Amino acid sequence: MPTNSGQRTTSGRGRLFDSVLDTIGDTPAIRVNNLGAGKATIYVKAEFFNPASSVKDRLAIAIIEEAERSGKLKPGQTVVEATSGNTGIGLAMVCAQKGYPLVVTMADSFSVERRRLMRILGAKVVLTPRAEKGLGMYRKAAELAEKNGWFLARQFETTANAAIHEATTGQEIVNDFANSRLDYFVTGYGTGGTLVGVSRVLRRQRPETKIVLAEPANAQLLGSGQVQQRGTDGAPAASHPAFEPHPIQGWTPDFIPDVLQEAIDNRYYDELVPIAGPKAMEWAKALAQKEGIFTGVSGGATFGVARQIAERAPAGSVILCMLPDTGERYLSTPMFETIPSDMDAEEMELSRSTPGFQLAAE
Repeated sequence: MPTNSGQRTTSGRGRLFDSVLDTIGDTPAIRVNNLGAGKATIYVKAEFFNPASSVKDRLAIAIIEEAERSGKLKPGQTVVEATSGNTGIGLAMVCAQKGYPLVVTMADSFSVERRRLMRILGAKVVLTPRAEKGLGMYRKAAELAEKNGWFLARQFETTANAAIHEATTGQEIVNDFANSRLDYFVTGYGTGGTLVGVSRVLRRQRPETKIVLAEPANAQLLGSGQVQQRGTDGAPAASHPAFEPHPIQGWTPDFIPDVLQEAIDNRYYDELVPIAGPKAMEWAKALAQKEGIFTGVSGGATFGVARQIAERAPAGSVILCMLPDTGERYLSTPMFETIPSDMDAEEMELSRSTPGFQLAAE
């Protein structure tokens, strides 16, 4: 924090941590200063401050520790899960610390960075055909668990998912905004755990807060009004008919997760807003270049929806939106297509403007 002299100082966190897992949560809500709209104030909840850089760190620790308490997960037993990447990365971190082997199934359409991050954390990554979508990787994980006696994490059905967001994410928001207005909360959905857990808290403690749910414009599963087919265990029985492939990785699989169904049944959200993938990428880039906040495509999507809300919100409104992860998960995706690795013409001109230290090729 700046002192009276203007110099920044730090005082530490006031505690020592027993493991990396104890650093999960307590992520900051950060005010947006240069990309505001209307007469509202926008804050972002920056989940890339978690140790493995995404909101799914919370889910990963919740799944493993609940399974340990219940006895479903035995010491040394292999964990297996289907994931678009962030849950797998979080699970890889947790399993590395706790000593569980991890196998992840993932459609080969997701970014290669995610595979490599999971593998450097010790996980095995089994790729499934992109044509089979999320349901294919889900069923592959179930097959492997049944064949080998592994523990299937079941992020899309487990009650531990929403529970951890009710206990941590939602309570952090209430605490951080205890002395402030909070007129809107904006989030997307993957499993639905963030939406359900935070909504439980806000409906109880901040009922004046409107909850806005975002989904991809070309994959409006909830917006379609069509019901998801499920098995008796809550698992999806088929791909949702409204699904189309979209570039907002981590959002909206090709089925409506069982965890999310609670939000639908209890109408936890007040408004449903679609956003196009290219717009999500534009806003992610704008956050990086105008605010110094580096988030992924899903973060750009939620921020884009938050700005739409800000443009029409009453003066003085306060909006909080979720930024689920970091932009470093997207280096090989279309989000970085226009970001060159070599010098552009302006950079080359800067290089030539002084006589020394120029690359030989120039």
